[in-house]
Amino acid sequence: MSTQQHTLSIIKPDATRRNLTGKINSKFESADLRIIAQKRVQLSKLQAEKFYEVHKDRPFFDELCTFMASAPIVVQVLAGENAILKNREIMGATDPAEALSGTIRAEFANSIGENSVHGSDSAETATQEIAYFFSGLELVG
Repeated sequence: MSTQQHTLSIIKPDATRRNLTGKINSKFESADLRIIAQKRVQLSKLQAEKFYEVHKDRPFFDELCTFMASAPIVVQVLAGENAILKNREIMGATDPAEALSGTIRAEFANSIGENSVHGSDSAETATQEIAYFFSGLELVG
């Protein structure tokens, strides 16, 4: 069953530092995902900790939050048929060594930690993550 969905996408600091926003976005758009909201922001460590709060007890939490606050990120909302799953397929496996050829992480990720992109993993998570960065008025399209 196909369904129209929204999902959050983040282009992470390792990718914004290397000016890869356009190349990454072209992969989303080539897969029929529309970017219906987008902004470049610089998170504080506290804002990153709040966003990734679900991982607060994991050993990588502090390193992740420090990394996410280290440079600007591009947060955006993607829309389309089965957008959550489609986005995750386009991103590729978290470990770039395991990511399929042609995926964002296979092409652009530096490491498991610096893996260029984040995407929501479920409809519930997408709703929460989108609301963290965007008001309803900013979702256009």
